[in-house]
Amino acid sequence: MNARSPWAAAVKNLFHEQDLPAIFKQAVCDYMVTVHHLNNSLWIAVTCPEGTQVILRPAYAPNDHLQMGKIVRHKDGIDIDLSTGIGHYSVKLRFPDKDKALIRYTTNFKAKAPVLIPFWPRDMVITEPAGNNLAVNGTIHLSQVGTRTGLQYISLDQPGSGTLLYFQNLTALNDYAQATETSLGNIVGGTWPELGLALPPTLKDKPIPANQEVVLSDAFIAFNPNNPKDEMELAKHFIDLLADVYIHLPKPATEYYSWPDMVNKGLHDLEFSHGCWSHGAEQDYLNAYVADYQTPPELMVQLAVLLPLTDYYDWCETELPAIKKIQNGLDAFYSKKLKTVVRFLPALADELSGDEEQLKPNVMDSWYLHHPLLNLGRLAIRGDKQGKKLFLDSLGFTIRVARHFNYEWPVLYNMETLEVVKAETQPGKGGEKDVAGLYALVMLHAWQLTKEKKYLTEAKKAAKTLRGKGFELFYQANNTAFSANAMLWLYKEIKDQLYLDLAYLCLANIFKNIQLWECNYGYAKAYPTFFAMFPLNDAPYTAAYEEQEVFAALHNFLLYAEDENIMPSLSLLISEFLKYIVNRAPYYYPPNLPKEMLSDDVKTGQVDHKLWIAIEDIHDGWEQSGTVGQEVYGAGVAFGIIPRHFYKVPNEDFMIYVDYPTANFKHRKNGLTFNVKGDPRLSCRMLVVKKVKKELPVFSVKTKAAELKGKRRKDGHIEFTLNGDQQIKINWE
Repeated sequence: MNARSPWAAAVKNLFHEQDLPAIFKQAVCDYMVTVHHLNNSLWIAVTCPEGTQVILRPAYAPNDHLQMGKIVRHKDGIDIDLSTGIGHYSVKLRFPDKDKALIRYTTNFKAKAPVLIPFWPRDMVITEPAGNNLAVNGTIHLSQVGTRTGLQYISLDQPGSGTLLYFQNLTALNDYAQATETSLGNIVGGTWPELGLALPPTLKDKPIPANQEVVLSDAFIAFNPNNPKDEMELAKHFIDLLADVYIHLPKPATEYYSWPDMVNKGLHDLEFSHGCWSHGAEQDYLNAYVADYQTPPELMVQLAVLLPLTDYYDWCETELPAIKKIQNGLDAFYSKKLKTVVRFLPALADELSGDEEQLKPNVMDSWYLHHPLLNLGRLAIRGDKQGKKLFLDSLGFTIRVARHFNYEWPVLYNMETLEVVKAETQPGKGGEKDVAGLYALVMLHAWQLTKEKKYLTEAKKAAKTLRGKGFELFYQANNTAFSANAMLWLYKEIKDQLYLDLAYLCLANIFKNIQLWECNYGYAKAYPTFFAMFPLNDAPYTAAYEEQEVFAALHNFLLYAEDENIMPSLSLLISEFLKYIVNRAPYYYPPNLPKEMLSDDVKTGQVDHKLWIAIEDIHDGWEQSGTVGQEVYGAGVAFGIIPRHFYKVPNEDFMIYVDYPTANFKHRKNGLTFNVKGDPRLSCRMLVVKKVKKELPVFSVKTKAAELKGKRRKDGHIEFTLNGDQQIKINWE
C-alpha cells in the first residue's frame, strides 16, 4: 500500500521541492543533516548516502504559525527557540559522537495556558530522495510494545540505505505523563512511512499545565549505512546501534543495597513461612505462589529455587535446610510409565483443576520439560547423584519428543500420545520457538556429563532450527537467554560462525524486550524500572523469576565468552543490565514497597506485605502491581545475586562487592586482583563491605593507569568508582 496520512503526504510534497531554505547544515559521517523552518513546523532532514530522506518534526504548531526566535550555534549542534499561540518551544539538536552517524534532538515546551492534546502526529516520516518519484520502501523490524523501550528498528530497503534505530528517551517525558496522567506505553510506533513518537492524548481534565516546562521529545536516531544481508546481520546492527545510543543516554544513578542482610530475611521466610510450602504424598513441596494450595506441586518450581540455593550454599558454605527438604521430594516427579520427569507431582495429578489447558493431567507446556532437565543436568555436573539419575533417565523421552516435533515445539502437547494440545502462542505466530535453544543446552549438559557424541549431534540439530526466526525467536526471556548460552557453547566447541551468530540473534531478541527508561510517574515513583526485562513478548509487566534467570544466564554467557572475541557492544549492554538488575531487584520484595502500590486483587494465592518473597509482576506506574501473586519460584533472586557480586576474601573481615560482572579473582596475603567486564567508557561501583564492627584496614586500589580514591560511607563501607574493562589491584595493611 502506498496510502499515506495527510501529514505524511504533506511532508513528501514539501521535501520534494528543490533548494529549501535551511537554517543549519551539518555533515555527519556520510549523512547530511539540515534544519528547516517551514509552515507550522520545525524540521530536521537527514539525507542518507543513497538519497533516502528521514524527516523529523521536533516542533509543531497545530493550525497556527511557528515564530522563529533566538538561534544559538554550537560546535556540536544548534539551539532554536520558537513561539506559537499555545506556548514556547526550545529545541536542541546535538551530534553526540563525531565518529558515529548519530543525532539527538530534545524539545522542551512551556504552555501559556493549560493545553489539551487530543491528537499529535508522529515525528518521523521517511520519504524518497529529493526530485525522485520512485517509492521508498523499508521494513519495520521492531516497535515499542507496551512500556518497553520507546524504539523502532528499521531497514531502509529501497533504495538500499542501511538501517536506523529511532530511540525515544522516555525518562525525559515523565513530567508530561505525570501531569496528564497518561502512560508512556505504545507511544513509539506507526506504519510505514509515518513513524516515531506520537504524544499520548491527554484526558479532558488533565491538560499540560501552564508555565511548567515539560519535555515533549528526547530522540536519538542512529544510522548504519550498510544493508544487512540476513537476520544475523540485522541482529548485529541492532545490538551495535543500541549500544551507540546507550553510551550517550542519560542513565539513572544506582544505589548499594545490603543483599547479605536481605538474603537472610528471604531464607528465613522461605524455610518457615507456611504459605511457601504444601504437604502431599508424604513430603513437603514448595508452592508456586504463596498460599497457593490448589495447584499440585510442580517440578520446575522446586528446581527453580534449589539451583540458586546451591549457588548460595557454595558461596556461604553453611548448611541450608531448605535444600534437603526440596531434594527429598524430587524423585516422586519421575514417571516410570513415561520414563521421564513430569511437570506436576504424579501422585496428586488428579487434583488439577482443568480450568486451563495446561492444568490437565499429562499436558506438558514444552519449556516446562526442558527447564527442570537443565537444572537437573547442572546438579549432575556438580556431582549430585540424585540429579544425575533423574537427568539421564529422562533424556530418552526428551529426545523422542524433539524428533517427533522435528525440533519445532508447540505450546502444549499430551505426554502420552504426543498429540498437540495447543500449537501456537497466537494464530500465525508459531509455538515456543526458543525451546530449541533450551533443548540444545540440555543436550550439551548431557554431552559434558557422558561424552556421548549423540547428545552433541542433537544440540546441533536443534540449534539450526533457530535460523529464520529473526526477531520472533523470543518466547520467554530466560529460555532465550539460555539459548544464547547454548549457541556460544556450540561455537566454542565447533568454531562454526553460524552458532556465534545465533547467539547474537538470541541476545538481540533479549534486548528488544527491555525497558530502557525510568518510569517515574504514579506508583512507579517508589521503585526503579531502568533496564527491566519483560518475561514474554506481550507481557504487560516485568517479572522477578525470569529476570533472575536471565541475570544468571548472562553471567554465564560472559564466562563462556571469556576467551572469545565477542561483540564489544554486547559486553557493554550485558554488564549494564547486570548492574541495573542488582539495583532494581530489591523492589520485587513487598517490604521494600509502599503497601498502596500492591493490589488486593491477586490471581493466585495471596500477597503477604511483610514476607521477603518476591512478587511476580511490576506494572506501568499507573497500575498496581502484585496482581499475579507472590512467586515462591522467584525466591532465588537474592541467592543468585550474592555469589556473583560479593567476593568473600579468605581470612578477612570484609568482602568485595562490585555491581558489574567480574572475573579472575586472585587472592594473596593482603592483596587481590580481578578483572571488571564491560566498556571502559562506563562506570560501576565497588565497595569494601564490612562484615564485623571493627574498623577496616587501609586500602590501596589501583588500575594499570592510576590509583583510585575511595570514600568512607555512613554505613562504614568504603566505596570506589571503577570503569569497565579494567584490571583492579587491591592491597591492604
